[in-house]
Amino acid sequence: MSKYLLIMRGTDESNAAMMANIDEMMATTRQFIEETVKAGVLLAAEGLDDPGQGVVVDFSGEVPVVTDGPYGETKELFGGFFLLDVASKQEAVEWAKRVPAAPGSKIEIRRVPEEDEVPQDSSVQS
Repeated sequence: MSKYLLIMRGTDESNAAMMANIDEMMATTRQFIEETVKAGVLLAAEGLDDPGQGVVVDFSGEVPVVTDGPYGETKELFGGFFLLDVASKQEAVEWAKRVPAAPGSKIEIRRVPEEDEVPQDSSVQS
């Protein structure tokens, strides 16, 4: 089994469409979560607050710069995630296709590497 992160991405338009039908969206999302729990694949799921409430810490210069949201240049906003433990990327894709999502939104799927796959710095003492 491998862990896959399904990253929910929306635009201003898809987020507005979701908010217009929030009760229906929440009900179908709860149903999706119940299905993933019954299948034994859900490890975590969270939604995020409005991007206007967040900040960005930018490390482009010598000193980190903190900027309040919202972020005008951002075309797709990270709105939440599902972390699944599934047998393959294809299985993660099949679950992602079942996520209730507003038209115009996207789901990015990324595998979470296991600890033994991450290069270890042998000079660091634990």
